[in-house]
Amino acid sequence: MKKIKSLMIGLALVAATTTATAGGILTNTNQSIDFLRNPARDAAIGLDGVYSNPAGVAFLSDGFHLGINWQYAHQTRTITSTNPVFALGRKNEGATTKIFEGVADAPCIPSVQGAWNKGDWSLQFNLSVPGGGGSCEYADGLGSFESVVGNIAHQLSPLGAQGYDMDGYMQGRQYFFGVQLGSAYKINNKLSVYGGLRLLYGTATYKARLSNIMVNTANGYIDFGSFLSGATATVDGGLSQINAGMAQYEAAGATALPQYAELVAQKAQLEGTRTSLDALQKYSQGVNLLCNQSGVGIAPIVSVDYKMNDKLNFAVKYEFKTQMRMKNESTVFEASEIPAVNKYRDGEEVNEDAPALLTVGAQWSPIDPIRINAGWHYYFDKQTDWYNNAQDKLDHNTNEFLLGAEWDINSRLTISAGGQLSRYGLTDEYMNDMSFVVNSYSIGFGANYSLNDNITLKAAFFQTEYGNYDRKDYPTTGVCDSFTRTNRVLGIGCDINL
Repeated sequence: MKKIKSLMIGLALVAATTTATAGGILTNTNQSIDFLRNPARDAAIGLDGVYSNPAGVAFLSDGFHLGINWQYAHQTRTITSTNPVFALGRKNEGATTKIFEGVADAPCIPSVQGAWNKGDWSLQFNLSVPGGGGSCEYADGLGSFESVVGNIAHQLSPLGAQGYDMDGYMQGRQYFFGVQLGSAYKINNKLSVYGGLRLLYGTATYKARLSNIMVNTANGYIDFGSFLSGATATVDGGLSQINAGMAQYEAAGATALPQYAELVAQKAQLEGTRTSLDALQKYSQGVNLLCNQSGVGIAPIVSVDYKMNDKLNFAVKYEFKTQMRMKNESTVFEASEIPAVNKYRDGEEVNEDAPALLTVGAQWSPIDPIRINAGWHYYFDKQTDWYNNAQDKLDHNTNEFLLGAEWDINSRLTISAGGQLSRYGLTDEYMNDMSFVVNSYSIGFGANYSLNDNITLKAAFFQTEYGNYDRKDYPTTGVCDSFTRTNRVLGIGCDINL
């Protein structure tokens, strides 16, 4: 019974559920249609380089260059949870394994790149969504939600609970809007450098609801509040009997007898049960949580591009860590016995750093119409500051490996394709059903079509295939989870050169 209050408070936990489509744990690298059709853009010379290779943009022709990109992303997140207490659920028909699926849609992920080149200088700007980008909804809640109710029903079994029923729901929405300004300079016809700043504005909303909680008793299902009232009356009756018995021993001066000591122990146990039941009264009508977060951060970006010759190009970019402190406006006002719940307490400042990122790329053109691209991304996740030191639970930093190619079929049409392999430092301690990533590989393909010398249209499709991550929290109790996701992105855009 001592665990009941902590278990119920755990219902307030809600996750940073986002629709990041490519990149690290908290980073979106899909900032252009060019990326979707070939993710290995780290050493490519193009307007999309304002994000992926800003130093290389200095090698574009003089004039003003503007790129407009629109992406639609659709994800599903599937958690297969196993817990013996699920068998007590009315809707589960005795099964201990249940599937919880979240749907994440980002109908509009926009980005705009712009550059003005004049001589050796390139002034650049980028408007994008470098993190988050949509919302994820679990219409039936999560396994961690339902297991709380199941555990309560199990621990209340001495008071007549035989099972439970409930309706769960959760939704998370998160956007990190980025404004990047910088300048590149051509030192000579082979080497260019870049320096800039990115301002991040983060906004997020998390909602959780647990309603229609019912308890199965010998007389059928009754609402949780009525069950608590009945259980409280039963406990109070037991305490009255014990107090009367103790009074008789005390009147006879027989408090040294073992029977009296047994009554004292029983009283202490029932008083603890009574305290736990009192703590549950405020949840008799269910749980509703609403938390809004916002914060601002800024970080430098530096980049170098080196053209060894007309066939071979190399580039390196480093984005410094962005320190983010998300301020809460929440319906949770009191500190919780569970530290993680305080992440959503009103007025709390939540550490949500965007990790530093190192990218290295190469582009090789064996013949003029064809370009082969390769890249490597390294995210300094463990050097960030996340809430409750979550970064320390990772085994290692994130690595991504990218490969792709482009082919100019003629002077107007270019087709391309590429792939990306993402490997995170996941551990059982880090993973949870409210916010998770899974190792994956992605493929993308698409085309550019030049209407004339000034306007180029772009279209691409990008899909990520995820593995499964199996976690066993408590192997001896049969509690485990399996995580996986799906992801598809469609994008269109255009470049305008003036």
